[in-house]
Amino acid sequence: MNIQKLKEKLLIHITAGEFLYLQQNYSPNQLKEKLVPESGKKYVYGILGLANLFNCSKSSAHRIKKSGVIDRAIIQNGRKIIVDSELALELIKESK
Repeated sequence: MNIQKLKEKLLIHITAGEFLYLQQNYSPNQLKEKLVPESGKKYVYGILGLANLFNCSKSSAHRIKKSGVIDRAIIQNGRKIIVDSELALELIKESK
């Protein structure tokens, strides 16, 4: 079984067999190292997370996102928005 394919699945979408495989073959510390993204990066999620990061309203956060200034810091899949907070702050500083 490929650990990379399991990383791409949501927890609610794994089968009982995949869950048992993970439980039997990996200790909790090994799983954390393999399944958790880089610990050095900090992410915020959604427009509300972006608004909290910039300490502004949701409509202002939406305008910032839509402006394209922080596009390099945004990962978006459908309605799910993930923002690398450190990169977003750097891009905002550079734009001013």
